[in-house]
Amino acid sequence: MSELPIHWETPYNSRRSPVLACNAVATTQPLAAQAGLRMLLTGGNAVDAAVATAIALTVVEPTMNGIGSDAFAIVCDGNELHGLNASGHSPRQWNAARFAGHTQMPTEGWDCVTVPGVVSAWASLSEKFGKLPFAQLFEPAVEYAESGYALSPIVAAQWAKQAPRLKEQPGFAETFLFNGRVPTVGERVRLPDHARTLQEIAASHGDAFYRGELADKIAADSARHGGAMTIEDLASHSAEWINPIRSHYRALTLHELPPNGQGIAALMACEILNHFDLSGLQPESAEAVHLQVEAMKLALADVYRYVTDPEAMQIPVSDLRDPAYLRKRAGLIDLRQAKPFAHGLPGQAETVYLTAADACGMMVSFIQSNYMGFGSGVVVPGTGISLHNRGASFQLQPDHPNCVAGGKRPLHTIIPGFVTHGEHPLMSFGVMGADMQAQGHLQMMVRTADFMQNPQATADAPRWKTSADQTLLIESTYGERVLKALADLGHKVVEMPYGSQDFGAAQLIRKLPFGYAAASEPRRDGQAVGY
Repeated sequence: MSELPIHWETPYNSRRSPVLACNAVATTQPLAAQAGLRMLLTGGNAVDAAVATAIALTVVEPTMNGIGSDAFAIVCDGNELHGLNASGHSPRQWNAARFAGHTQMPTEGWDCVTVPGVVSAWASLSEKFGKLPFAQLFEPAVEYAESGYALSPIVAAQWAKQAPRLKEQPGFAETFLFNGRVPTVGERVRLPDHARTLQEIAASHGDAFYRGELADKIAADSARHGGAMTIEDLASHSAEWINPIRSHYRALTLHELPPNGQGIAALMACEILNHFDLSGLQPESAEAVHLQVEAMKLALADVYRYVTDPEAMQIPVSDLRDPAYLRKRAGLIDLRQAKPFAHGLPGQAETVYLTAADACGMMVSFIQSNYMGFGSGVVVPGTGISLHNRGASFQLQPDHPNCVAGGKRPLHTIIPGFVTHGEHPLMSFGVMGADMQAQGHLQMMVRTADFMQNPQATADAPRWKTSADQTLLIESTYGERVLKALADLGHKVVEMPYGSQDFGAAQLIRKLPFGYAAASEPRRDGQAVGY
C-alpha cells in the first residue's frame, strides 16, 4: 500500500495542532479525554480508553448524553472491523393509537423514550475487546461525579439554553438545577446520584440497568408518569454486533453502520461524488461546496423516505447503494443551479463522539447521545439516569416505514465513521450533531481524500449544512464571495458565525507510518491527548 499524501498546514482560524502520539484519545470534553488516557497509561487498550471516556462524558457533558443514551461503535482490532448497534427498541405497548391527535412525535416526557442502549454498549465492548476490569473503567467518572468538577464553557452554555425547556419534566430540576438555577462556568458540579448508579452498573457489568434494581426504578417511574416502558422491555434489550457497510471514495473506503442509522447517507453521497472531480477545485470554492451539497441532498432525500429499523424497511439497503441507481442520481446534479431534490425509486433499476487508538493498532470510533440535548428531560429519581428522546425520530404517517410501532428501532442520526486505505485502517472519526452527522462525514472524506488535509485542518475548516427545507446553512468564514456565488447558483444561503452549534463537532484519529495524528473540534471544549 502506497502512503497517502497529507498536508500538515493548519490554515484555518484555530490555535490547535494535531496531537502526534502512539496512543491517543480525542473527544468533546478534556476531563473525559483524560479519563481515557488514564486507562491507556495503566495498560489498557483503545477499547478500555473509549469506554472510560464514554462513561466520563455522561458526567462532565450531561447536556449531550447520559446513562440513558443510545450508542453505536466501530472497532478495528488491528485488522478487521466490528460494528456495534446498541440502540434500543420502543416499548412494546406503543402503537399509532397512543399518539392519535399528535401532528408529530413528542420530544419531551416518557412518550419519546425508547429503551436506552448505552450501558449495553459499554458492557459489550469491554467483554469482547477490553483488557482492564470493567469496574476500573468507571473510576474517573465516579470521581468526577462524587467529588465534583469545574464546569467547562461550552457545556455551561448548553446547560443554560436547554434547562428552561425541560425544568418541569419529572426529576430534571432535582438533578440538574442547583438551588433552582443552572450552574455557571467554573462552578463545581457534583452528581452523587449519578455516581451511585455508575457504581451499580460497574459492579453488575451492566445487568442492574436491564434486569436489576435500576431497571425496577426505571419501570416504576415510567408507570408513575403514564409511560409505557416496562421491566420486560428493558430485560429484552441486548446490543447487537453487526458488519459495517462501505463505499469507495477515490483511493479510500468509508465504512458506516447499516440502518437503522443514517450512515448510509454518507456512503450514498460519496458514491454520487465519485462521478465528479473535486481535486482540481479549491477546498473553499463555491463549486466544491455546491457539488457536495447537491450530493448530500440527494442522499438525505432517500434516507428520510426509506430508512428505519431494518426489519421494517420497504427498500433493501443494497438497492439504496446500487451503483447504477446512484449514477442516475448523480446525473440529476446541475453544475450551474441548485435543485430541490425529492427521493428516488431505488430498486426500479445533541450527541457526544469519541475516538481512541493504541500502539497495538486497535482503533475505536464511538458515539453516544441523548438526541436533543438532555433528551426527554426525564430523570429517574435518585439515580441520575437522564433518558434520551430517541422515539421522537419516529414518523406518524401510517404508510411510512419509520412509522411508530411497538418493539421497533427508529431512524437514528448518531453514526460512527471509519476509513481504510486499501485493506489497511487509516482513520476513526465522527461528527456529532443530529442531521449534520452524515453531512460532516462527507466533508471529512472530501477534505481527506481530495484535498489531502491533516485531521486538525479538516476539523478546523469551515462547514456547511443543508437543512430539511433545503436551506443551506454555511459558516461565514467561507467568505462573502463564495456565499454570493452559492446564492447565485440558487442555494437558499443562511450565513452563520464560525463556531455555531449547527455544524456539529468532529474528532479524528488518523494512523501514520509511526503512531497517530489526533484532532479535536475547535468549536467545542474538547481535547486530543496522547502519549
